[in-house]
Amino acid sequence: MFCDTAKIYIKAGNGGNGHVSFRRELFVAAGGPDGGDGGDGGSVIFVVDKGLNTLEDFRHRHKYCAENGEEGGAKKCHGKKGEDIILKVPEGTVIKEEESGKVITDMSEGNDRFVILKGGRGGKGNMNYATPTMQVPTFAQPGRKGPELNLVLELKVIADVGLVGFPNVGKSTLLSRVSNARPKIANYHFTTLIPNLGVVDLGGGAGFVMADIPGLIEGASEGIGLGHEFLKHVERTRVLIHVVDASGSEGRDPVDDINKINEELRKYNPELLNTPQVIAANKIDLFMNEEESEVLKRLHEEFDGKNIPIYPISAVSGRGVKELMYAVSDILKKIGKKPLVYESEFDTDELTHKVIPLSVSKVKDHEFLVEGEKIDKMLGYTNLEDEKGFAFFQKFLRDEGIIKELENLGIEEGDTVNLGDIVFDYYK
Repeated sequence: MFCDTAKIYIKAGNGGNGHVSFRRELFVAAGGPDGGDGGDGGSVIFVVDKGLNTLEDFRHRHKYCAENGEEGGAKKCHGKKGEDIILKVPEGTVIKEEESGKVITDMSEGNDRFVILKGGRGGKGNMNYATPTMQVPTFAQPGRKGPELNLVLELKVIADVGLVGFPNVGKSTLLSRVSNARPKIANYHFTTLIPNLGVVDLGGGAGFVMADIPGLIEGASEGIGLGHEFLKHVERTRVLIHVVDASGSEGRDPVDDINKINEELRKYNPELLNTPQVIAANKIDLFMNEEESEVLKRLHEEFDGKNIPIYPISAVSGRGVKELMYAVSDILKKIGKKPLVYESEFDTDELTHKVIPLSVSKVKDHEFLVEGEKIDKMLGYTNLEDEKGFAFFQKFLRDEGIIKELENLGIEEGDTVNLGDIVFDYYK
């Protein structure tokens, strides 16, 4: 089965912790702090691999984590940076945040490399905290946690021209005749289950990419059958060719078929009806001239007023195919190159720099909770066993307005304050 959608979890590496150590050398008294910084965590990076045409690699593996940075060392040694993780995807892959469905990036039109999550920053070693009043800092900064995300990957095929139509109307046969594509062809419904791409070469440097979009059915826009999986590949095309069985060999009405497919396109995305359309009335080699003129007459009556040109063809014999391809090429030249690129709606940089605000709450009588990234970060590099460290801790509580907020909530002497890993009793 063709894999053009995948759900995965990604996480950037955590930054390494800063190191606490002191210079210890013979004949050197009080050598001072020399704890090095931790290494940054590895990033998660998507790159386009032009040799890929499916998301098959993500079918069986759903979790991808970059490497954590290493802790700093003594003698001012910096911790090693975590290895980045590189995820290869085919061109045309749209990456979305799963919960909101918002687009993060579109891997097309030159966007061949995208850093989606940056690794957590490494913490500073205690060598950074020496001051004239604190010459023996016994604390270091912890590394920042790497951000994480749940993603949806969607491959939307990039082609200039899309062939649309009901199953078994001859789309694959037409593509194989005019391009280098060699799709599977057989006389039964749903032979094509993947979008096949081929390059149409008209000589003199002229040409275009054409995609055989698998056969649509009524209800496709509601996801019936494989509707959504197929319809999304129509979105990037600049011209649509409706391939219909003009002979009626499958018992289908070509006029009705085109109207039904356009209705499915409208329901899925009304903007698709603004895409220029052409009708390829296929299999005209299967009926007599009188029958041919009657079918073409009905098509012209229905679609001439809608400015949709009609070309009778036989994909098997090649009749009329060259005229159709040149007509489509002229349309492409007139409308120009207007690639559809999905704009970013979700900024992952905010995850890397996000700071959870401080929150002070009363959880029950005589017990209070203080939480938030800022408090976690402060506790990570503060040694409460050290007199100066404890003084710094008290000053932090006052400066951040935590003491005032606790008093506003009615804290009394002897009440318990919980700061995650630290619990203390409140006294003025």
